[in-house]
Amino acid sequence: MHVKDLQAAFDRAGKRTHFIGDAKAGVLVALDMEGRLFTIWNEEVINRVNLDAIRFWSDQSTYYNPGGDVLWPAPEGTMLGYQYATGKWRVSPAIRFAHYQVKQHEERHALVEAEVDLINNSGIGLPTVFSRDISVSQEGDEVTVCVRESVTYTGKEKLKASEILIAPWTLCQFDTDHGNKVVFPFQNEACIWDLYDDTIVPQCILHGDIMEIPADGKKRFQVGLAPSVSWIEFHHVQQNLRVKRSASVIPSSQSYIDISDADPQCIPTPRGVRYSVYNDSSNFMEIEAVGGCPELIQQGTVMSVDVETRYSLF
Repeated sequence: MHVKDLQAAFDRAGKRTHFIGDAKAGVLVALDMEGRLFTIWNEEVINRVNLDAIRFWSDQSTYYNPGGDVLWPAPEGTMLGYQYATGKWRVSPAIRFAHYQVKQHEERHALVEAEVDLINNSGIGLPTVFSRDISVSQEGDEVTVCVRESVTYTGKEKLKASEILIAPWTLCQFDTDHGNKVVFPFQNEACIWDLYDDTIVPQCILHGDIMEIPADGKKRFQVGLAPSVSWIEFHHVQQNLRVKRSASVIPSSQSYIDISDADPQCIPTPRGVRYSVYNDSSNFMEIEAVGGCPELIQQGTVMSVDVETRYSLF
């Protein structure tokens, strides 16, 4: 999709956007659509775009997954997650209708923020501010988007990790098809595991010290990758495209957490996730990065992670 067509779609829907960089290397920020980021390279949108999500508004019965790159709260399921507060899976209206504001702006940099009041699956409220500190650059035939993803707790109560888990979780979406894959540096069998009952790990292929995960958008699965994994890279063979994600190491005062879409009646496992890969059955996939959570959360506590996403050609 051409960047002008994407901008026109937002304009027709009356939804605000903010643009940084230029048409050769830029990011369109969808301020009224979950603060999602759409990377632009040589005037084309690289991320998945769902035009229905721009035309319409999602509600509790229908969620139009917009594509792009979004900041969500982790975990998803378990009794401490944020997607089952009503008893069934839904994206919280606090996320769906968050109105991001531009707090800082330069030619290739912007800071956007939104107030997001969350309720976890146990019914505990968590007032927060979501922040995305974004910069874009181009060097030769590569475009790099760097984002500091932050969740700041603004509530007055002190909360322990046993009652509240919260970590920044960034999900970057792409259309996909047969032959596409995600690769990462493999240390041992403990560094990858399935997050759903539908497994994919037995079908992954090891090439030397690089593990290959098929990601063709035909079968729904999700895998978690351990803190020891340093990067992940999506290969889109039809577009001759490589997308490499690197997430900063979290502070020693924080821990990686179980992000899984598990039963909201169960407690989280101690198995922490640094990266994850989600493959949908409707021709799209996500490369995901996660930050950490401290043992004690009090007013002003910031959970953040720096994520670099580098786009290049084979």
